[in-house]
Amino acid sequence: MRNMSFASAPREERRRALTDPRELRALAHPLRLALLDHLMAFGEQTAAGCARAVGSTTSNCSYHLRALGRAGFVERVDSADGRERPWRATATGLSYGQGEADLAPGAAEAALALDEMALARAEELTREARRRNDRLRPEWRSAEAYHDFGLRLTASELAELTGRIDDLVRPYIAMTRRDPPDDAEVALLRLLAFRYPEAP
Repeated sequence: MRNMSFASAPREERRRALTDPRELRALAHPLRLALLDHLMAFGEQTAAGCARAVGSTTSNCSYHLRALGRAGFVERVDSADGRERPWRATATGLSYGQGEADLAPGAAEAALALDEMALARAEELTREARRRNDRLRPEWRSAEAYHDFGLRLTASELAELTGRIDDLVRPYIAMTRRDPPDDAEVALLRLLAFRYPEAP
């Protein structure tokens, strides 16, 4: 199962389970994934703001935001000045690839393709964070963590462990967090847990 949760303005939690291959394919595009990631991490943004963040053009971002809108991943919201209407994510988190019984025909392959794209994006964000680590304020430099742990446990123990970690993390998700401290910033926490592929 793949779970994506990001930060934004405080809202009620609304997780969306993707089981339709059309939904999965609509999201399985590098720029669309980056746009949704950005909106879920930083909240409402105009196409121009998204373009600056993801390194694309406003017209290209507008096109792909409209495609995400047709698939129900984002929606327009009223702006404060009434001129340019920003976009926002419609869900506070996504899950997909949860097992054959839950998926429509063709969805397993589409979920795998989306997952591989999301993992590649997460790897690039991780590399960029490492490259910029020495430019951070000291408290953020020391707070960042890049750890791997080799565990020996059962499948049920692994499921319990990741569930407990999820419970610890959930109060800090900024899309749903109320009254964060004034100096709070957006951070990315990745959790990968899997049986070693080369295990017999």
